[in-house]
Amino acid sequence: MKYRNPLTQILSQTRSHWDRDEARSSVRRAFRSALLCRTPALGAEVYASENQERIVYHTCKSRACPSCGYRATVQWQRERWAALPDAMYKGITFTVPDLFWQLFRDHPPLARALPALAANVIQAWVSARYGLRVGVIAILHTFNGRLEFNSHVHTMVTAGGLQASGSWTSRVYYGRDSLMESWRNAVIKLVRTALRAGLLHTELTADQMEAMLVQQGNRWWSIHIQSLGSKERFLRYAGRYVRRPPIAQRRIICIGERSVTYCTKDKRLGHRITVQCSPEEFIDRWAQHIPERYQHAVRCFGLLAPRALRQTSAAIFAILRQKRRPRPKPLRWAEAIKRDFGKDPLLDSSGKKMTWVRRIAPESG
Repeated sequence: MKYRNPLTQILSQTRSHWDRDEARSSVRRAFRSALLCRTPALGAEVYASENQERIVYHTCKSRACPSCGYRATVQWQRERWAALPDAMYKGITFTVPDLFWQLFRDHPPLARALPALAANVIQAWVSARYGLRVGVIAILHTFNGRLEFNSHVHTMVTAGGLQASGSWTSRVYYGRDSLMESWRNAVIKLVRTALRAGLLHTELTADQMEAMLVQQGNRWWSIHIQSLGSKERFLRYAGRYVRRPPIAQRRIICIGERSVTYCTKDKRLGHRITVQCSPEEFIDRWAQHIPERYQHAVRCFGLLAPRALRQTSAAIFAILRQKRRPRPKPLRWAEAIKRDFGKDPLLDSSGKKMTWVRRIAPESG
Protein backbone atom coordinates (compact mmCIF):
# COMPACT_ATOMS: atom_id res chain seq x y z
CA MET A 1 0.00 0.00 0.00
CA LYS A 2 1.29 3.45 -0.92
CA TYR A 3 1.02 6.40 1.47
CA ARG A 4 1.33 10.01 0.43
CA ASN A 5 3.40 11.13 3.42
CA PRO A 6 3.99 8.06 5.62
CA LEU A 7 6.58 9.62 7.92
CA THR A 8 4.32 12.57 8.66
CA GLN A 9 1.44 10.18 9.26
CA ILE A 10 3.47 8.23 11.82
CA LEU A 11 4.59 11.44 13.53
CA SER A 12 0.99 12.60 13.87
CA GLN A 13 -0.11 9.22 15.15
CA THR A 14 2.57 9.07 17.86
CA ARG A 15 2.81 12.73 18.90
CA SER A 16 1.92 11.99 22.53
CA HIS A 17 4.91 9.61 22.62
CA TRP A 18 7.67 11.87 21.25
CA ASP A 19 6.38 15.37 22.07
CA ARG A 20 7.07 15.22 25.80
CA ASP A 21 9.67 16.58 28.21
CA GLU A 22 11.57 13.26 28.39
CA ALA A 23 12.46 13.43 24.68
CA ARG A 24 15.55 15.28 23.48
CA SER A 25 14.84 18.89 22.51
CA SER A 26 16.49 18.37 19.12
CA VAL A 27 14.11 15.48 18.41
CA ARG A 28 11.01 17.44 19.41
CA ARG A 29 12.15 20.43 17.36
CA ALA A 30 12.82 18.34 14.25
CA PHE A 31 9.57 16.39 14.45
CA ARG A 32 7.44 19.47 15.20
CA SER A 33 8.96 21.31 12.24
CA ALA A 34 8.31 18.39 9.90
CA LEU A 35 4.64 18.32 10.91
CA LEU A 36 4.29 22.04 10.19
CA CYS A 37 6.01 21.92 6.79
CA ARG A 38 3.91 23.53 4.05
CA THR A 39 1.08 24.46 6.40
CA PRO A 40 -0.43 27.85 7.35
CA ALA A 41 1.48 27.64 10.64
CA LEU A 42 4.69 28.65 8.83
CA GLY A 43 3.15 31.35 6.65
CA ALA A 44 3.13 31.57 2.88
CA GLU A 45 3.87 33.56 -0.26
CA VAL A 46 1.08 34.43 -2.68
CA TYR A 47 1.61 34.50 -6.44
CA ALA A 48 -0.99 35.55 -8.98
CA SER A 49 -1.69 36.15 -12.64
CA GLU A 50 -4.67 37.79 -14.28
CA ASN A 51 -6.65 34.57 -14.03
CA GLN A 52 -5.39 32.71 -10.99
CA GLU A 53 -3.89 33.01 -7.50
CA ARG A 54 -1.65 30.44 -5.85
CA ILE A 55 -0.63 30.16 -2.20
CA VAL A 56 2.80 28.61 -1.59
CA TYR A 57 3.33 27.66 2.04
CA HIS A 58 6.79 27.94 3.59
CA THR A 59 8.91 24.85 4.22
CA CYS A 60 10.39 23.72 7.54
CA LYS A 61 14.00 22.89 6.51
CA SER A 62 14.09 20.13 9.10
CA ARG A 63 16.27 17.01 8.84
CA ALA A 64 13.16 15.01 9.68
CA CYS A 65 11.39 16.27 6.57
CA PRO A 66 11.94 14.17 3.42
CA SER A 67 11.13 17.03 1.04
CA CYS A 68 13.31 19.66 2.72
CA GLY A 69 16.05 17.09 3.24
CA TYR A 70 16.13 16.37 -0.48
CA ARG A 71 16.55 20.04 -1.41
CA ALA A 72 19.30 20.54 1.19
CA THR A 73 21.09 17.43 -0.06
CA VAL A 74 21.04 18.59 -3.68
CA GLN A 75 22.46 21.98 -2.70
CA TRP A 76 25.22 20.33 -0.65
CA GLN A 77 26.12 18.12 -3.61
CA ARG A 78 26.28 21.13 -5.95
CA GLU A 79 28.53 23.04 -3.56
CA ARG A 80 30.88 20.11 -2.98
CA TRP A 81 31.09 19.39 -6.71
CA ALA A 82 32.18 22.98 -7.37
CA ALA A 83 34.72 23.06 -4.53
CA LEU A 84 36.45 19.74 -5.22
CA PRO A 85 38.99 19.31 -8.04
CA ASP A 86 38.33 16.79 -10.79
CA ALA A 87 40.60 13.97 -9.65
CA MET A 88 40.50 10.32 -8.70
CA TYR A 89 39.11 9.48 -5.27
CA LYS A 90 38.93 6.49 -2.95
CA GLY A 91 36.06 5.53 -0.70
CA ILE A 92 37.01 4.00 2.66
CA THR A 93 34.34 2.80 5.11
CA PHE A 94 35.39 2.26 8.73
CA THR A 95 33.10 0.09 10.87
CA VAL A 96 33.04 -0.97 14.52
CA PRO A 97 31.88 -4.35 15.89
CA ASP A 98 28.26 -4.62 16.99
CA LEU A 99 29.33 -4.93 20.64
CA PHE A 100 30.18 -1.20 20.49
CA TRP A 101 26.90 -0.03 18.92
CA GLN A 102 25.00 0.54 22.15
CA LEU A 103 28.07 2.08 23.78
CA PHE A 104 28.31 4.74 21.07
CA ARG A 105 24.55 5.27 21.09
CA ASP A 106 24.52 5.92 24.82
CA HIS A 107 27.62 8.14 24.69
CA PRO A 108 27.16 10.60 21.78
CA PRO A 109 30.52 12.39 22.30
CA LEU A 110 32.27 9.10 21.52
CA ALA A 111 30.29 8.68 18.30
CA ARG A 112 30.95 12.28 17.27
CA ALA A 113 34.70 11.66 17.65
CA LEU A 114 34.73 8.87 15.05
CA PRO A 115 34.95 11.01 11.84
CA ALA A 116 38.03 12.87 13.10
CA LEU A 117 39.48 9.57 14.25
CA ALA A 118 39.04 8.02 10.79
CA ALA A 119 40.53 11.07 9.06
CA ASN A 120 43.53 11.08 11.41
CA VAL A 121 44.14 7.39 10.72
CA ILE A 122 44.16 7.99 6.96
CA GLN A 123 46.33 11.11 7.11
CA ALA A 124 48.88 9.60 9.51
CA TRP A 125 49.16 6.42 7.45
CA VAL A 126 49.66 8.23 4.12
CA SER A 127 52.09 10.71 5.64
CA ALA A 128 54.21 7.96 7.23
CA ARG A 129 54.29 5.78 4.12
CA TYR A 130 54.42 8.34 1.29
CA GLY A 131 55.13 11.71 2.88
CA LEU A 132 52.01 13.18 1.26
CA ARG A 133 49.11 15.37 2.34
CA VAL A 134 45.68 14.16 1.29
CA GLY A 135 42.14 15.47 1.54
CA VAL A 136 39.42 13.63 3.47
CA ILE A 137 35.66 14.07 3.70
CA ALA A 138 34.20 12.05 6.59
CA ILE A 139 30.54 11.36 7.34
CA LEU A 140 29.31 9.70 10.51
CA HIS A 141 26.59 7.23 9.61
CA THR A 142 24.63 5.88 12.59
CA PHE A 143 21.95 3.65 11.10
CA ASN A 144 21.52 0.50 9.08
CA GLY A 145 18.55 -0.74 7.08
CA ARG A 146 16.74 -1.89 10.21
CA LEU A 147 17.19 1.59 11.78
CA GLU A 148 19.45 0.10 14.45
CA PHE A 149 22.22 2.31 15.84
CA ASN A 150 25.21 1.11 13.86
CA SER A 151 27.91 3.77 14.00
CA HIS A 152 30.44 3.76 11.16
CA VAL A 153 32.25 6.34 9.05
CA HIS A 154 32.13 6.84 5.29
CA THR A 155 35.12 8.73 3.92
CA MET A 156 36.14 10.05 0.53
CA VAL A 157 39.90 10.41 0.16
CA THR A 158 41.93 11.85 -2.66
CA ALA A 159 43.52 8.95 -4.53
CA GLY A 160 46.67 11.05 -4.79
CA GLY A 161 48.34 13.61 -2.57
CA LEU A 162 50.39 16.77 -2.37
CA GLN A 163 54.14 16.47 -1.89
CA ALA A 164 56.14 18.87 0.26
CA SER A 165 57.78 20.14 -2.95
CA GLY A 166 54.41 21.27 -4.24
CA SER A 167 53.97 18.59 -6.91
CA TRP A 168 51.03 16.19 -7.04
CA THR A 169 51.29 12.40 -6.82
CA SER A 170 48.33 11.01 -8.73
CA ARG A 171 47.96 7.59 -7.10
CA VAL A 172 48.37 6.19 -3.59
CA TYR A 173 47.88 2.56 -2.58
CA TYR A 174 45.81 2.27 0.60
CA GLY A 175 46.61 -0.93 2.50
CA ARG A 176 43.46 -2.39 4.04
CA ASP A 177 45.16 -4.49 6.74
CA SER A 178 47.37 -1.72 8.09
CA LEU A 179 44.54 0.83 7.98
CA MET A 180 42.30 -1.62 9.80
CA GLU A 181 44.84 -2.13 12.57
CA SER A 182 45.34 1.62 12.97
CA TRP A 183 41.57 2.21 13.09
CA ARG A 184 40.98 -0.62 15.54
CA ASN A 185 43.72 0.63 17.85
CA ALA A 186 42.45 4.21 17.68
CA VAL A 187 38.85 3.29 18.54
CA ILE A 188 39.89 1.00 21.40
CA LYS A 189 42.17 3.74 22.75
CA LEU A 190 39.27 6.21 22.57
CA VAL A 191 36.96 3.91 24.53
CA ARG A 192 39.66 2.90 27.03
CA THR A 193 40.51 6.55 27.71
CA ALA A 194 36.86 7.34 28.39
CA LEU A 195 36.59 4.26 30.61
CA ARG A 196 39.60 5.20 32.74
CA ALA A 197 38.32 8.78 33.03
CA GLY A 198 35.05 7.45 34.46
CA LEU A 199 32.98 8.79 31.55
CA LEU A 200 31.32 5.52 30.54
CA HIS A 201 28.04 4.39 32.03
CA THR A 202 27.37 0.75 31.17
CA GLU A 203 26.06 -2.39 32.82
CA LEU A 204 29.53 -3.91 32.57
CA THR A 205 32.13 -3.47 35.27
CA ALA A 206 35.46 -1.82 34.48
CA ASP A 207 37.17 -5.23 34.41
CA GLN A 208 34.53 -6.63 32.05
CA MET A 209 34.90 -3.62 29.75
CA GLU A 210 38.67 -4.01 29.73
CA ALA A 211 38.33 -7.70 28.90
CA MET A 212 36.00 -6.85 26.03
CA LEU A 213 38.44 -4.26 24.66
CA VAL A 214 41.28 -6.78 24.77
CA GLN A 215 39.13 -9.36 22.98
CA GLN A 216 38.03 -6.88 20.29
CA GLY A 217 41.61 -5.77 19.82
CA ASN A 218 42.51 -9.26 18.62
CA ARG A 219 39.77 -9.70 16.02
CA TRP A 220 39.25 -8.48 12.48
CA TRP A 221 37.32 -5.26 11.96
CA SER A 222 35.65 -4.65 8.62
CA ILE A 223 37.27 -1.98 6.46
CA HIS A 224 36.01 -1.50 2.91
CA ILE A 225 38.13 0.31 0.31
CA GLN A 226 36.87 1.03 -3.18
CA SER A 227 37.94 3.13 -6.13
CA LEU A 228 35.27 5.77 -6.65
CA GLY A 229 36.71 7.23 -9.80
CA SER A 230 35.13 10.66 -9.93
CA LYS A 231 33.74 12.67 -7.03
CA GLU A 232 30.16 12.42 -8.36
CA ARG A 233 29.79 8.81 -7.24
CA PHE A 234 30.61 9.56 -3.61
CA LEU A 235 28.51 12.73 -3.54
CA ARG A 236 25.47 10.81 -4.79
CA TYR A 237 26.05 8.08 -2.23
CA ALA A 238 26.83 10.40 0.68
CA GLY A 239 23.82 12.58 -0.10
CA ARG A 240 21.60 9.80 1.25
CA TYR A 241 22.95 10.44 4.74
CA VAL A 242 23.66 14.16 4.89
CA ARG A 243 20.29 15.88 5.27
CA ARG A 244 17.57 13.27 4.86
CA PRO A 245 15.69 11.06 7.33
CA PRO A 246 17.32 7.65 7.93
CA ILE A 247 14.61 5.82 5.99
CA ALA A 248 13.13 6.52 2.56
CA GLN A 249 9.36 6.86 2.57
CA ARG A 250 9.00 4.30 -0.21
CA ARG A 251 10.31 1.61 2.17
CA ILE A 252 7.30 1.96 4.48
CA ILE A 253 4.82 -0.73 3.46
CA CYS A 254 2.05 -0.58 6.04
CA ILE A 255 0.97 1.73 8.84
CA GLY A 256 -1.54 0.35 11.33
CA GLU A 257 -2.77 1.48 14.71
CA ARG A 258 -0.37 -0.86 16.48
CA SER A 259 2.35 -1.60 13.93
CA VAL A 260 4.57 -0.14 11.23
CA THR A 261 6.05 -2.41 8.57
CA TYR A 262 8.99 -1.41 6.40
CA CYS A 263 11.35 -3.26 4.10
CA THR A 264 15.12 -3.42 4.01
CA LYS A 265 17.86 -5.48 2.42
CA ASP A 266 19.54 -8.06 4.61
CA LYS A 267 23.16 -8.10 3.41
CA ARG A 268 23.89 -11.45 5.03
CA LEU A 269 20.89 -13.17 3.45
CA GLY A 270 21.27 -11.27 0.18
CA HIS A 271 17.59 -10.39 -0.28
CA ARG A 272 14.94 -7.99 0.95
CA ILE A 273 13.09 -8.60 4.20
CA THR A 274 10.33 -6.85 6.12
CA VAL A 275 10.65 -5.43 9.63
CA GLN A 276 7.64 -4.85 11.87
CA CYS A 277 7.49 -2.83 15.07
CA SER A 278 5.08 -0.65 16.99
CA PRO A 279 4.70 2.99 15.85
CA GLU A 280 6.32 4.13 19.10
CA GLU A 281 9.30 1.82 18.59
CA PHE A 282 9.64 3.08 15.01
CA ILE A 283 9.76 6.65 16.30
CA ASP A 284 12.35 5.71 18.92
CA ARG A 285 14.51 4.06 16.28
CA TRP A 286 14.21 7.13 14.06
CA ALA A 287 14.81 9.62 16.89
CA GLN A 288 18.15 8.10 17.94
CA HIS A 289 19.63 9.14 14.57
CA ILE A 290 18.61 12.80 14.78
CA PRO A 291 21.74 14.81 15.65
CA GLU A 292 21.87 17.66 18.09
CA ARG A 293 21.25 21.14 16.77
CA TYR A 294 24.21 22.70 14.91
CA GLN A 295 25.97 19.33 14.72
CA HIS A 296 27.69 18.92 11.36
CA ALA A 297 26.90 15.77 9.41
CA VAL A 298 29.94 16.20 7.13
CA ARG A 299 33.45 17.05 8.25
CA CYS A 300 36.45 17.83 6.06
CA PHE A 301 40.11 17.29 6.91
CA GLY A 302 43.57 17.68 5.42
CA LEU A 303 43.64 19.37 2.04
CA LEU A 304 39.84 19.56 2.02
CA ALA A 305 39.49 21.26 5.42
CA PRO A 306 37.94 24.75 5.16
CA ARG A 307 41.14 26.59 6.17
CA ALA A 308 43.34 24.42 3.97
CA LEU A 309 41.02 24.94 1.00
CA ARG A 310 41.37 28.69 1.36
CA GLN A 311 45.16 28.38 1.49
CA THR A 312 45.90 25.61 -1.01
CA SER A 313 42.85 25.25 -3.24
CA ALA A 314 44.16 27.64 -5.89
CA ALA A 315 47.52 25.88 -5.94
CA ILE A 316 45.98 22.41 -6.25
CA PHE A 317 43.71 23.49 -9.09
CA ALA A 318 46.73 25.08 -10.82
CA ILE A 319 48.85 21.94 -10.35
CA LEU A 320 46.06 19.83 -11.84
CA ARG A 321 45.56 22.43 -14.60
CA GLN A 322 41.95 23.03 -13.72
CA LYS A 323 39.91 26.19 -13.26
CA ARG A 324 38.35 26.94 -9.89
CA ARG A 325 34.58 27.12 -9.93
CA PRO A 326 32.48 29.72 -8.13
CA ARG A 327 30.25 28.54 -5.32
CA PRO A 328 26.81 27.85 -6.82
CA LYS A 329 23.98 29.96 -5.49
CA PRO A 330 21.00 28.12 -3.99
CA LEU A 331 18.25 27.62 -6.54
CA ARG A 332 14.97 29.35 -5.92
CA TRP A 333 12.20 26.95 -4.99
CA ALA A 334 10.49 27.39 -8.36
CA GLU A 335 13.73 26.69 -10.25
CA ALA A 336 14.36 23.59 -8.13
CA ILE A 337 10.88 22.21 -8.78
CA LYS A 338 11.23 22.87 -12.50
CA ARG A 339 14.59 21.10 -12.55
CA ASP A 340 13.46 18.06 -10.54
CA PHE A 341 9.93 17.60 -11.88
CA GLY A 342 9.95 19.39 -15.23
CA LYS A 343 7.04 21.64 -14.25
CA ASP A 344 7.10 25.39 -13.60
CA PRO A 345 5.03 26.02 -10.43
CA LEU A 346 4.64 29.69 -11.34
CA LEU A 347 2.60 29.03 -14.46
CA ASP A 348 -1.16 29.18 -14.05
CA SER A 349 -3.62 26.77 -15.65
CA SER A 350 -3.56 28.73 -18.92
CA GLY A 351 0.25 28.84 -19.07
CA LYS A 352 0.64 32.48 -18.01
CA LYS A 353 3.37 33.53 -15.61
CA MET A 354 2.37 34.36 -12.04
CA THR A 355 4.22 36.98 -9.99
CA TRP A 356 4.59 37.56 -6.27
CA VAL A 357 1.87 39.73 -4.77
CA ARG A 358 1.98 39.42 -0.99
CA ARG A 359 3.08 37.42 2.03
CA ILE A 360 0.86 35.65 4.56
CA ALA A 361 2.13 35.77 8.13
CA PRO A 362 2.48 32.51 10.10
CA GLU A 363 -0.51 31.51 12.13
CA SER A 364 -0.10 32.07 15.84
CA GLY A 365 -0.85 29.23 18.18
